[in-house]
Amino acid sequence: MRQVRIHGRGGQGVVTAAEMLARAGFLAGHEAQAIPSFGSERTGAPVVAYCRFADVPLRTREPVLAPDVVLVQDPTLLAPVQPFSGLAHDGLMIVNTTADAPTVRAEAGAAQTHATVITVPATTITMSHLGRPKPAAAMLAAYAAASDDITLDAVQRVFRQRFPGAVGEANAAAAADAYGYVRAELAGTAGGGGLTAAGTREA
Repeated sequence: MRQVRIHGRGGQGVVTAAEMLARAGFLAGHEAQAIPSFGSERTGAPVVAYCRFADVPLRTREPVLAPDVVLVQDPTLLAPVQPFSGLAHDGLMIVNTTADAPTVRAEAGAAQTHATVITVPATTITMSHLGRPKPAAAMLAAYAAASDDITLDAVQRVFRQRFPGAVGEANAAAAADAYGYVRAELAGTAGGGGLTAAGTREA
């Protein structure tokens, strides 16, 4: 089983991101489920949602307390919500930020974690295509670039299906840009920082 937790703020499409991730996981051949968590739903309030993948039927529905992957759509949540909490020792965290991985670790109070940290300027990418700070497609594409759980094609397909027309195409374009950014980052050629030759897995 692969468990994913998504952190963000109200208005950023966190629940939609979990739903789209589950759909992309299904297209990749997994059993998948998305679980929203509603508390304060006002714009700007912290929001969390969950997703699970498995190759067998999923029967559990509880919140994800021990994720393998964490997506953080708003970097201002790094300190207050402690997104590294419960993350697997060899887990993956993807953060929407222009900062580098060591800065993310320091801000989250997780300098000693062995989890892999990838940074991607998802909001900047999304604004250039959508004109709105809705980074879900870019974040899921970053996840696709960093793992074998889902594919870029699946991410683009689910957003085109959910938002037919110009909005879907804009999300697909943002996804392609974020995917390319993270693939370059993994190869050590991006300027944004994250996984680099010197800092792929800092202790």
